[in-house]
Amino acid sequence: MLDDSTGPQSASATSLELLRTPPPKERADAARNRAAVLQAAAGLFAEHGVAAVSMDQLAAAAGVGKGTIFRRFGDKAGLAVALLDTRERELQEAILHGPPPLGPGAGPEARLTAFAGAYLDYLLQHLELVRMSETAAPGARYRIGAYRFWHRHVSILLNGCVLRLARPAAISPRPVAAASSHAAISPARSAVAPSQPR
Repeated sequence: MLDDSTGPQSASATSLELLRTPPPKERADAARNRAAVLQAAAGLFAEHGVAAVSMDQLAAAAGVGKGTIFRRFGDKAGLAVALLDTRERELQEAILHGPPPLGPGAGPEARLTAFAGAYLDYLLQHLELVRMSETAAPGARYRIGAYRFWHRHVSILLNGCVLRLARPAAISPRPVAAASSHAAISPARSAVAPSQPR
């Protein structure tokens, strides 16, 4: 790894860039329908709340058939994931190319602190959508590209922090960083996810 004095750089940024999920390729009419549904959902969810909006209301507002929504998104949880995708891409862009301390140019400690604040702000701003996205399947959000991106980013930053603390000690920071990154992100999930009966 390169000198971590300014946080993760080229090799790290490249690996994070590879974890970004590219937007789906689709026909022009499918793209129009997708955009109309997402715009209608964003408006209705903001006005009435996620739980109060039916798929019939979404279809009518978007000017598409209800079947189009179900085929494209599966259910309301899938629609929530699609809405969150755009917001996650904005945060990913700030991490990869934005100004420090969230973006490159700051030390790993400063970047980790900035990411924690930005990620919690993101979760709190979209709390209903995050909760709805979790209803698709237990742990569904941990299996998508955005989570892998967050996990890798935190691992890289923790690795940089451990390297700074460990020098010249002979410990390997990678296992510590990998385990710690999941532990750092998971409590945020438990704070926003609805309680699951056991």
